[in-house]
This record gives sequence, structure tokens and C-alpha cells, in this order.
Amino acid sequence: QRSRDEMGRLLLLSLPALAAAYGPSALSPRTRHASSRSAAIHMTSATAFDLAAYMEEKRQLTEAALDASLTSTCPETDTIVESMRYSLLAGGKRVRPMLCFAATEMFGGSLDVASPTAVSLEMIHTMSLIHDDLPAMDNDDFRRGKPTNHVLYGEDVAILAGDAMLSTAFEYVAANTKGVPAERVVQVLRMLGECVGPLGLAGGQVMDLKCEGEKDVGLDTLQWIHTYKTAALLKASVCCGAALAGASDEDLRRCETYALKIGLAFQVADDILDVTASTEELGKTAGKDVEVDKTTYPKLLGLDRSREVAQELVNEAKAALAPYGDRAAPLLGLADYIISRSN
Repeated sequence: QRSRDEMGRLLLLSLPALAAAYGPSALSPRTRHASSRSAAIHMTSATAFDLAAYMEEKRQLTEAALDASLTSTCPETDTIVESMRYSLLAGGKRVRPMLCFAATEMFGGSLDVASPTAVSLEMIHTMSLIHDDLPAMDNDDFRRGKPTNHVLYGEDVAILAGDAMLSTAFEYVAANTKGVPAERVVQVLRMLGECVGPLGLAGGQVMDLKCEGEKDVGLDTLQWIHTYKTAALLKASVCCGAALAGASDEDLRRCETYALKIGLAFQVADDILDVTASTEELGKTAGKDVEVDKTTYPKLLGLDRSREVAQELVNEAKAALAPYGDRAAPLLGLADYIISRSN
């Protein structure tokens, strides 16, 4: 448990990051420039498509759905639900729900049908962040510009909040997905289960931890780690949205290729930002990868080649969706966003 002085220091330190994350007027000139540059990149990906407006629309839809998804039903659950809601509603890009919505729209599906799955994906992602930040893993005091869950609620409650978030994610899909055949719901539940397990974010995280400080970690191992630690949940995000809309097996294979490519690109971009961005810009502690001697793309390839690899992966992702034409515009725009973001 932390002293009141330590807590006060953490809360005060988080204020600049909160301003950067939540107030356009509070953005530094450097960040405003990065945001303008990103917006320009977004528009070049599909000139007739306004990605910024699409993302804001889907972000608002997601925030409302997340807020409605968790409530305490008795005094005994107030603490754990408060802890869960603290992390689930702490802001963020909401990329995974957006990918789910964009994929279901590409195949003519319903946003109402996809909404419980979008919530579930964000719950799983939030669980992974709560656990990643724990002292036994990444040991971070900040996430999205705010004190991490265990800093406020203690390690014991944070662990249990993450556990409860994971189980609630599956319960929420099963209880709230209406209007599609049961087989599609089961398919979604299977995809969600796979993305968390040994060949998912848990297995990827274990390998990531094991490789910290190791000198002989090569590119193949690094790619394995992030195919499962990072890309698996993005694959589930896209493929679940597609499956709910009735996508064919061939469609799902194309979605899987797209998602795995952007998943790796996402991680390359994260590795680059850890080196080049400040703690205020990131909303979490910068430079942690170097501090623990973690194998990253910049460490193996250098910054310039890492940027090239990220762009190559995005190009390959877009190529997988070529048959869908303008229907794929949101997914194409999100692929560009993933490597042009500033946090």
C-alpha cells in the first residue's frame, strides 16, 4: 500500500497527461502538430472517407455501451465494480471495438448485434492492461495518464478486478447478443477464448517476460511474441465483427490476414513510441522497454527500418481487403491510424 504523500504525488503528476489526453486546448504545439499530421495521413488513405468523424462516432457509441455494461447490484460488490469501472472507463482509443464495428459494417451487419462483442473486446483488453501494469509484470504507475488500478485499489483488488473483467466479457456476449443464429455467438465466444489463452495474449506475455534481458532473442521470436500478445486480440476484434455479420470462411481468412498484419504494425509503432515519445504524450511511463532491456523492433532493426516495416505491414494488410472496395474504407483508415498515432 502506498502512503498518502506518494498517492498525492502520483495524482499531481498525472494532471499534465490528463490534459494532453482529454483537452484539445491543452495540447502542446508538438502534439498539435502530430495530431494535424496524423489527420492528413488519415485523409490520404481514402479521400472520400472521413476517418476522424468515423472514429469519434464509434468512440461515443463504445463509451456509452461500456458505461452501461457494469453496475454494482449489491453493496458487497461496490468495491470490485468500482475498480473494474475505473479502468474500463479510463479513456483510450477504443481501437478494438472500432475494428469490430467496421468489420461487421463491411459485411452488412448490425451495430446493435455487434455491440456486446465490442464491449467484451474492450473488457478483455482492459483486463490485460490491469494485469500488465502490476509489479510482477510491467510494474507501471500510470496508464492513459492516470494512476494504474493497483496504485489506487491495491494489488489484491486489481488482480481480482482483472479476473472479474475477463469472466464478465464472456458472460456479456452470451447474455446480450440477439438477432443472429446461436452458432455465430458460439463462434465469437471461441474466437474470444483463443485470443486470451496460450496462443493468445497470455502466452505472448509469458514469452515477452521470459525474453527480457536475453541477448539472443531474434526477429522470429519477437514476431511470435507479438503475433499472440498484441495481434491475437486485434484478429479477434475484426473476425468477430465479420462472423456476426455472416462472413464466409474466405472472408474470415482475409480479415485474419488484415488483422494479424495491423497487429504487428501496432506493436512496431508502440516500440517506436516508447523510444521517441514522452511520458506526457504516451499517458504511461516512456522508456520502459529500454529500462528492462526488452527486445523490441527498434532494438533489432533500428528506428528507420522499424518505420519501414510498420508501413510494409500496413500495405500488406490493406491488400488483403482489396476485394471489398469502398466498404473497407474504415478498416483501411484504421490501418493507417495505427502507425501514425502519437500515443
